[in-house]
Amino acid sequence: MELKRFKRTLLQVLILPIVACLVLAEVLVWQIAGSNSTVTQIERSDRRIALATSIEKYVVDEETGLRGYQVTSDPRFLLPYTSAQAPMQQAVAELQSLPSPGQDQALAQFVAEHRTWRQGFAEPIIATIRAGGHATDDDVNLTGRARMDTMRALLDQIARDSERLSAERIRKWHRQCFLVYAVLVMLTLAVGIIIGLFTRDRLEAVNAAFRRSLDLQRRRAEELFHSEQHLRTTLASIGDGVITCDAEGTVQMMNPVAQELTGWPESQARGRPIAEVFHILNETTRQPVENPVAKVQRLDHVVGIANHTLLIRKDGSEIAIDDSGSPIRNEAGELAGVVMVFRDVTMDRRTRAALLASEKLAVAGRLAATIAHEIHNPLDSVGNLLYLLQHEPQQEEARHFLEIAQTELARVTQISRAMLSLYRESRAPVPVNLRDMLDDLLLLMESRFNSLGVHVSTELPPEITVDGYPAELRQVFTNLITNAAEAAGQGGDVTVRVIPQVPDPSPSAWRPAGAIVEITDNGPGIAPEIQDRLFQPFFTTKGEGGTGLGLWVSQGIIRKHGGTIRLDNHADGSGHGAIATVFLASKPVLDPGGD
Repeated sequence: MELKRFKRTLLQVLILPIVACLVLAEVLVWQIAGSNSTVTQIERSDRRIALATSIEKYVVDEETGLRGYQVTSDPRFLLPYTSAQAPMQQAVAELQSLPSPGQDQALAQFVAEHRTWRQGFAEPIIATIRAGGHATDDDVNLTGRARMDTMRALLDQIARDSERLSAERIRKWHRQCFLVYAVLVMLTLAVGIIIGLFTRDRLEAVNAAFRRSLDLQRRRAEELFHSEQHLRTTLASIGDGVITCDAEGTVQMMNPVAQELTGWPESQARGRPIAEVFHILNETTRQPVENPVAKVQRLDHVVGIANHTLLIRKDGSEIAIDDSGSPIRNEAGELAGVVMVFRDVTMDRRTRAALLASEKLAVAGRLAATIAHEIHNPLDSVGNLLYLLQHEPQQEEARHFLEIAQTELARVTQISRAMLSLYRESRAPVPVNLRDMLDDLLLLMESRFNSLGVHVSTELPPEITVDGYPAELRQVFTNLITNAAEAAGQGGDVTVRVIPQVPDPSPSAWRPAGAIVEITDNGPGIAPEIQDRLFQPFFTTKGEGGTGLGLWVSQGIIRKHGGTIRLDNHADGSGHGAIATVFLASKPVLDPGGD
């Protein structure tokens, strides 16, 4: 079942009861509001009855107090009369604030009658008695009594009307309550039936969709099973070792090559920490190397291990390996595991070492004839001078012959020393004076330059030093200078230039202090189609005259020294000549075991 459709169905099933309850609540609120209004009116009628009764009591108090004062002329009997005045006015005002159809006129008549009674009857009698007279006139008393009876009748009418109105409103309230109950029952039945029918329809749809979803999941499970089987077959066929781990670095799966290289069967390795199964050390220092899985967990991207790493197999034997680790991410992009690929590079390293030795011998062979010629000429000169000395020359001539012989022997010594330094191995990096090293190389190759008809010029600073391995750097520059001379050809020019490099601390263009060595020729330049293949092993443009290893070996040596090497055509647009650029840092981070 489509997830979106399932969610929509669930939402409908949820919303319909809510909407029905809201409608039911609205009807109930409307009915309750009507009932509350009726109850308020009932309470208002009861209050009018109570106020009419209170007013009637105050009227009686006024009449009683007035009669007692009229009979006794004692002001103390007048107290009920005066005390009832203020509360009666307050009760009348409250009764006036509770309007009722048909009763307002009776209340207005009562107020008028009461005012007439007080002003026309009670107050004149009180004034007469206070003046010392007598208020025994029967006509006046009968008039006062008539007005009092009228007030009582009006108050009784107000009370009776309020009672009648209250009874009608109580009956109305009972009808409203019954209506609320009836509406509630009918709406509940209607809502229940609607919700039941709708829910049944939706559940049938969900059931049908769920069955379709089960069928789809079953098919996907089968496809996933076949895919997993295919994946396992693929992993088993890969020539490199493959280990997969979960996010905590626990081994989950190993292909046969990984089992063979580590010595751990998958059944024993599964569930163990990767550091226990894949135990690696630095070949030179014998110190533990950070496991690629831990490095991926720390950096969260693809990583590799350093050169010259040894894998300690389960039986304790060692093999040289090269590997990399990559993160496995879930749909949310979170790290779900790590896959590690590694291979045995023991034979590769032996082959690489053999190639390096072969290239070193090839360089020596190319220089052997030149060096022999360079040594032979001074030795011939020394032999001739010794022959002349044997014939007893003059003392001045003998001294001159000896000076010439010493000069020639010094040249032989210089050539032999340069030859020895070319291949003298250094176990640790030492300061290398680039000017002295390049002067020695050019001296050894002078005969070669003469035979090729190439003119070599130099631009060397008096003193510039970098840390490195002298024999390997001499091999690099021998290759580059030889290539430049052969490319320049008869009558060509080669320039060897050393440019001091000042440090740049800015983050955007950071570079350390060091030197740039440029070897320039005016030959035909580099064809575009071979530009990308220059540093590949066994690629050469010299046919049988080259091994195809010189630039590849030189690149490895420069990388080992933490530098860079680049071959380009001249940037002046002339279309002739190439330039080899080598950068060496003054204090690089060297890799003693690098190739």
